[in-house]
Amino acid sequence: MNSHATSENSEAYIALGANLGDREGNLMEALERLDEVPGITVERISNMYETDPVGYVDQPMFLNMAAALSTSRSPHELLAEMQRIEKELGRVRHIHWGPRTVDLDLLWMEGRRLDTPDLILPHPRMQERAFVLRPLSDIVFEHEPSGLYPVVKTALENLEGKEGIQLWKTSNWRSVSALSEN
Repeated sequence: MNSHATSENSEAYIALGANLGDREGNLMEALERLDEVPGITVERISNMYETDPVGYVDQPMFLNMAAALSTSRSPHELLAEMQRIEKELGRVRHIHWGPRTVDLDLLWMEGRRLDTPDLILPHPRMQERAFVLRPLSDIVFEHEPSGLYPVVKTALENLEGKEGIQLWKTSNWRSVSALSEN
């Protein structure tokens, strides 16, 4: 487990999804690998939700969740680590919005605004996606960061009735970490 947050650390929120192989195992393995990276600590995780595919619909149901991180990494360094973990866990990009073993998206980082070819912050479609907002609400509402709480709350209210999402399993990061240390 990484050392606890220092004043130089930023709070970041990521979305995780999987619909191939051991969906739950892939999500938890991605979180374990992220937490092992120097300068990145997984602080809180959401429950897992099973969701309908969006965009390309001829594929298996997804499991989705969100995580709050503390990191001393820059947004681009964090993104690079997330993409490395996706690749290690078998992510291939053949079909846009297609099936995947694991998908990690950087959603928000300390209220920063970025618009580069490989990273836009906050995530441009975050507010349209129940499969992002519902898990995010699990970890944002209990711990209000500046700026993200009202965004999630308002976007969720606007999505009522359009979810395509149901609770799959409750999750607790501390219990997962304790298991991995034994």
